[in-house]
Amino acid sequence: MTGLGERQELRYARQLILDEVGEEGQEKLLASRVLVVGAGGLGSPALLYLAAAGVGTLGIVDSDVVELSNLQRQVVHATDRVGVAKAKSAVEGLAAINPEVRVIPHQLRLDASNVDALVEAHDLVLDGSDNFATRYLVNDACARLRKPLVAASLLRFEGQLSTFRPWTGGPCYRCLHREAPPQGLVPRCEEAGILGAVAGVMGTLQAAEAIKELLGIGDSLSGTLVLYDALGTRFTRIKVRKDPACPACGDKA
Repeated sequence: MTGLGERQELRYARQLILDEVGEEGQEKLLASRVLVVGAGGLGSPALLYLAAAGVGTLGIVDSDVVELSNLQRQVVHATDRVGVAKAKSAVEGLAAINPEVRVIPHQLRLDASNVDALVEAHDLVLDGSDNFATRYLVNDACARLRKPLVAASLLRFEGQLSTFRPWTGGPCYRCLHREAPPQGLVPRCEEAGILGAVAGVMGTLQAAEAIKELLGIGDSLSGTLVLYDALGTRFTRIKVRKDPACPACGDKA
């Protein structure tokens, strides 16, 4: 007998018929806990698809409020929630998709005093942040606590995506980029622009990779960096290796 209720069997019917998911996999998703850092361009589509898939608990970290300019790409929010805290707005948006999912908003900015406790409380972290300081903070905590990290970034018509599990032999984010670039070298989205659909593509890919990691199916992106070029409609895969001297996951971390 399945442990799923009748409405759950209907809600997740198209996943349940997948051999790689089935009832056991769905129950695993329902018991999973994912922390999403940033309810913005990447976090919005990722959250929607994680909730729709039935990931049982979603933690959301975001200290900002919804602005009208966000709505071009941050699809978990709505016009009537402009001015509302993004973490709170996301709760409302996800409840409309799947009210069975437990969504825990954290209206705060991650720092050294809170990152470990938040990461430790979840099975996997999805990083949709838009600044280098947060990316390195999240990466280092995930490497230290051995939590899979699915990270992506955006600019203009391009995106990058990878999964980091350095304790299994792959690299972490610092293995690719040891330190943040000098301030001003890489423009932010409000300076260079971003096509909203590119955020949708990359955030949705993050959700797919997170679900794969939670279920233990398919090929992990650990050790692979995926580059997406929307103008050329091209995906490029680059192999990346662990850096033995990495300060976050190397031999003397």
